[in-house]
Amino acid sequence: MPRKERQIQTIAYLQDKNKILLAMKKRGFGEGRWNGYGGKVLPGEDIANAARREILEESKINAWGLSKSGVIDFSFNEKVNKILEVHIYRITHFKGHPEETEEMKPQWFNVDELPYSEMWPTDKIWLPLFLKKYSFHGKVHFQSPTANEAISYDIRAKTPKGIEIKLIQRE
Repeated sequence: MPRKERQIQTIAYLQDKNKILLAMKKRGFGEGRWNGYGGKVLPGEDIANAARREILEESKINAWGLSKSGVIDFSFNEKVNKILEVHIYRITHFKGHPEETEEMKPQWFNVDELPYSEMWPTDKIWLPLFLKKYSFHGKVHFQSPTANEAISYDIRAKTPKGIEIKLIQRE
């Protein structure tokens, strides 16, 4: 089987104390799901700068002070012939108010009331690690971008005290 090409992407979550900014994807990949802000890293672009650019384009917010929380490789059996290497950031320093754009409709959520049933199926697995400020990395495999559950995942996390956590679901 030929090796799949990797596409570097970002996703960033703006956090203000116990609130997190999500956006409903209005078109394209991930349409109909709540998510953070992000997208493809352009050739020659720094990954963190790509995250800042995507936030500005999709929400009209200027962000700085990004902290990287993790990296997850997403793969699919159908429709997406690439491994999406997604770098996940937390942003606590930003200026402006989120605006709706052609692509995204923003909404602040309490971290204890996230709409997991309207998000990517494995967000409920790794996003709690993000919210606890754990560092993590892993792999998630779906049948297709519209699937309502993952075929498999392997997420490894480390707490601020260095305790390792493994969350695994095999085919």
